[in-house]
Amino acid sequence: MEILAIIPARGGSKGLPNKNILPLMGHPLIAYSIKAALDARSITRVIVSTDSSDIADIARQYGAEVPFMRPAEYAQDLSRDLEVFVHALEWLNTNEGYCPDLVVQLRPTSPVRPNGLIDEAIELMTQASADSLRVVTPSPITPYKMWTIADLNQPMQPLLYLEKVPEPFNEPRQELPQTYWQIGTLDVIKTDTILQQQSMSGIRILPYVVANEIAIDIDDLGSFMKVEAVINSGNYVRF
Repeated sequence: MEILAIIPARGGSKGLPNKNILPLMGHPLIAYSIKAALDARSITRVIVSTDSSDIADIARQYGAEVPFMRPAEYAQDLSRDLEVFVHALEWLNTNEGYCPDLVVQLRPTSPVRPNGLIDEAIELMTQASADSLRVVTPSPITPYKMWTIADLNQPMQPLLYLEKVPEPFNEPRQELPQTYWQIGTLDVIKTDTILQQQSMSGIRILPYVVANEIAIDIDDLGSFMKVEAVINSGNYVRF
């Protein structure tokens, strides 16, 4: 089975400039996702999709391929994962005749990954009838106590309703259904889901539940300190 890891890493980041290549314990942030992919027994190819020559150079130094540069129109603040992945898969098919069975997305800003996580997730996908697998963690806050506000001068509305419970927002948290929050650690997706369904998930989405402690998305300098502490505390991918 051909399994391709794609690490999306655009150069522009207004909140934290060059965050994908800032150092984390002596190595560029993106290097942790590259290492995670290269260490996984199931993954057969690792590429980085980027519009930055600096990121491309570092990615190659750490063992990833950069067979193309991502067009600027797919590297904007509001660019969607789908267009980035469709571009990558279509480029590889057109220029190399290459089409994987599964695609693994590894976001460089979510570098905390337990050793063995990727192989376990891929094994689950190969055994299940699913369009994709997504890593989730128990929600730290219940969405049944969240609201939407369309107009500050009008009554607000509950975000979610619950059958047979008229006011879930007034119920004890322990009485409400457990919900799960998707995080950026890992996605495993069938190639047909991306190209044929034009979706990064499809309809049948398999869960892979992880602890809250690894749900860290790097978006500021403080996040680097949190990630370093977690990676040093357990059996996580590291150099």
